[in-house]
Amino acid sequence: MVAMPRQLWGTSESKRQFLIRAEQEEGVVSPLLHGQFAEHLGSCVYGGLWVGENSPIPNIHGYRKSAIEYLKALGVPVLRWPGGCYADDYHWREGIGPRKQRAKRVNISWGNYIEDNSFGTHEFIGLCRLIGAEPYLAGNVGSGSPSELRDWVEYCNYPGGSKLSDERAANGSPDPFRVKYWGVGNESWGCGGNMRPDYYGGLYRQFASYLHEMGGVEPFLIASGPSGDDTRWTRGLLDTTSPIMPNGLSMHYYSGGADEPTKFAASAMEEQFKSFRHVEDAVVHQRSVLDGYREGSRIGLVLDEWGVWDKIPEADEKRYGKLWQQSTMRSGVAAGLGLNLFNRQADKLYMCNIAQITNVLQSLLITDGPEGERCVRTTTYYAFQLFKEHRGNTAVHVDNENEDPLGVSVSATKASGKLVVSLVNPKDSEEVTVECMLRGVTPRNATARILHHADRNAANSFDAPDAITLQAHPARIEAQKLVVDLPPLSVVTAVVELN
Repeated sequence: MVAMPRQLWGTSESKRQFLIRAEQEEGVVSPLLHGQFAEHLGSCVYGGLWVGENSPIPNIHGYRKSAIEYLKALGVPVLRWPGGCYADDYHWREGIGPRKQRAKRVNISWGNYIEDNSFGTHEFIGLCRLIGAEPYLAGNVGSGSPSELRDWVEYCNYPGGSKLSDERAANGSPDPFRVKYWGVGNESWGCGGNMRPDYYGGLYRQFASYLHEMGGVEPFLIASGPSGDDTRWTRGLLDTTSPIMPNGLSMHYYSGGADEPTKFAASAMEEQFKSFRHVEDAVVHQRSVLDGYREGSRIGLVLDEWGVWDKIPEADEKRYGKLWQQSTMRSGVAAGLGLNLFNRQADKLYMCNIAQITNVLQSLLITDGPEGERCVRTTTYYAFQLFKEHRGNTAVHVDNENEDPLGVSVSATKASGKLVVSLVNPKDSEEVTVECMLRGVTPRNATARILHHADRNAANSFDAPDAITLQAHPARIEAQKLVVDLPPLSVVTAVVELN
């Protein structure tokens, strides 16, 4: 970290000063860092995204119409499916062909409910096309076989003329799906088989041997990486797979919560927010481990499960499905902390996927079950909307001398004619004036939007769907400084126009 001259730092409890070095580029903020995740878990898919063509709920060929409209407006760059833990007990052939003839299977991962497979490969690809997302399929290693996953690749990607590609055409999709991203197992250290890293590494080598280019699409193979910052797993895996290195390494890191979503105490919220410093440290550490291997710098670090995981009330799960979780102002701030660290570590990350897109854990949308028409955009949805301004920009360095994990979080990116700065105040009792000294650019003016509510437990509910939305917020240029006032519990993105 480059030290900031001492005289630039403020000492007031209500003021924070930062130096944004626009000339010091850190890497491109890939849109894939704003990816999403949908698992066959609770009401994420069924009742959330998918209601069926015969549902009285307004739908587009079976997809919940309001969900499609909201997700398309936000722009979902990549969507991971069908799991999660569910992926390693999922057999893709059971989810193709006429829906009434599809096999019914018990979902052993999430409550032993009957999975009717009405939402399968074709429905998932259709969803991705409707919302403009790149598909990311998680393959079954735990209970599957190399031939099963190999055939799925051919079914999806081979143009035509083979038995499997012709079967895809007969099922209504003559054009190939051209799926690039393939997970080779999920959480193989846990629900994906409770394996040791060297054992999984051997399986990865075996599976990868059969997963080849089809129809001009070279598969990007993502290996099941560590839980959190477990370097023992990472090294054990890579020592076994070398020199057949994966294209990507998956890492999962959740930010647990001790309280129920709408009943968080300040102390529990602070502990949850502190975890994002650990997430950032893990990203830096895991990247250094990868880079220590020959060809390791070519492996993309993929944080394909992240987000807050609160103590979930049994009543909510009984009513809305397993792991149904309300997203509050606290959740929106947590999303801002995560998205800020992705900007800061843009050169170390390839893809990130928050868990999960609807209803489950830290979701963008909540719905009121398979019978309910209501679909609400959460605070997390609006946090992603604020950070959309950064996609495709180049991250630049921000000097921050304050090591407090509960201090103001800052990231900045630049593009032609503009500098985009995101600020997060995770304190719920302290208003802060932030002054960002801008080096390497000449600012002209600034505009900003804010996500804010004074109550950490406030949320967009079915009865008050717009309680917390984005609002215009004052931002000003004073000489070479961007100045923004941050109320407690707020996320702000400012766009600075440059001369």
